[in-house]
Amino acid sequence: MNLIESLKNQERLREDYWKNVDYFLPIRLKWRAQMVRHLFHLFPENSLLEVGSGSCQWTREISAANGNRNPICAAIFNKEIYEGNKHSCSQENIERIHLDSFPGKLSERRFDFIVGYQLLTDENAGMLLSELKGLLKPGGQILLFDPNPWNPYQKLRRLVSKLFFFFKRTKKVQHFNRIDLSSLLSEIGYIKIKILPYDFLFPPLPKILLWPMQNLSLILENFPYVRNFAGSLFIWAQKPAEENWKRSMSSLTLHNCFKGRLSVVVPSRNEELNIPPLIENLQACYGDYIKEIIVVDDNSRDETAKITESLALKDSRVKLIRRNMPNGVGRALRDGFDAANGDFVLTMDCDFQHLLPELTGLFDAIANGADVAVGSRFSRESVLLNYAFTKILANRGFHIVANILLGRHFRDVTNNLKLMRKEVLKCLVLESNDFAANAETGLQPILLGFKVKEVPISWINRSVDMGFSSFNLMSTGPNYFIVLSRLVFRKWMGRKIVLHSSVKSTIKT
Repeated sequence: MNLIESLKNQERLREDYWKNVDYFLPIRLKWRAQMVRHLFHLFPENSLLEVGSGSCQWTREISAANGNRNPICAAIFNKEIYEGNKHSCSQENIERIHLDSFPGKLSERRFDFIVGYQLLTDENAGMLLSELKGLLKPGGQILLFDPNPWNPYQKLRRLVSKLFFFFKRTKKVQHFNRIDLSSLLSEIGYIKIKILPYDFLFPPLPKILLWPMQNLSLILENFPYVRNFAGSLFIWAQKPAEENWKRSMSSLTLHNCFKGRLSVVVPSRNEELNIPPLIENLQACYGDYIKEIIVVDDNSRDETAKITESLALKDSRVKLIRRNMPNGVGRALRDGFDAANGDFVLTMDCDFQHLLPELTGLFDAIANGADVAVGSRFSRESVLLNYAFTKILANRGFHIVANILLGRHFRDVTNNLKLMRKEVLKCLVLESNDFAANAETGLQPILLGFKVKEVPISWINRSVDMGFSSFNLMSTGPNYFIVLSRLVFRKWMGRKIVLHSSVKSTIKT
């Protein structure tokens, strides 16, 4: 079977499965569309190619997840599917195209990103992945979803299928396992390869388990050994670019209400590798919003302060605060907040530099009436990769207890990615000196009655070239519960929460 015949067959099989078997399909397609958005960190001008689009159900979800802004080429292999769904994609940003060979009509075109759904087999993997690499721009990425061959359910299906196809004397479709596929991608020339289990919501799981599995998926996907029971693999890889290649970024300033009124507070310790790209990317994406970028150097042992000073000479909006001993994220946040002069304050860590396009959700939330917008790593639409499982358990345990004791519903308020109005900031009292201050900046606005909106984001653990976080679960984790206990005591006793020292007043919980 040649490549195009194999791709036609895979497209037909998938469409039939969607139509007749997959009763979780609407939820699944939305999740995977969000995966595309979060992993690629899309800018409006980025072009996408979906290979084997079929009836374009996933195409529409991908487009909607990104506000129908990105140009998407939907390549369809089966002519009967192409002809039968002519009116399935009415959006101007979606271009449907029928291919009777691959890459065929696309051979002279290049795309920023390529996605595909259940296309790979033993027969076509090498040739298809090579062709996809040729269709990518330098630095471009692919994201493919394929059945997980290590899933025990899939193994059982293959065993039954072997017996069935033995008697039918028909050739069975084979799928690569993770190890072989990783080796193949590397041989073809891809870099930054990630092949990980994904998605616990699949037949024959009963529909009654939809709600709990939606909430457990992020945990199970990061649970050692258990994650092998996931129904799919996601395959993420990049085409190499020249040594000094940088991804181009464009302005994402859509709301006039923020222009020239935003203070960005960045607590930093030993972040000399991350400060330059973070500031450069902030200026490129949100330059019109920014009034000041306040880098709080928390007694770094490297060149963090010196590099920040050199950047401040080029842009007067960049400001450095040098802290004296003792260290602590809470102390750094207090100093940064005290120095902030903007009407809106964005607090973030240096390792959020890659997900700046997703910050548009925070600005949208505030523009639509929220007082605080929090980047949530644990929403149903979030993407969480390489996050230590012990941290996941601690985070989920903290939020379950906090939800019960405080009588409120929230999923991830301890992340140091928050955008808030200055009026909210004036009402906060940060008593913690370490990372637990992030819990205070999340919980206090909720208890004070402000409107807090959680926005899904991706969280991908630091790569080696970004350095290492100083967060230590064993030493810092208990302090989060101290913060919670203090707030619960004050709430239950009806005591007043003291406002920020510059306000000198009180407000009841």
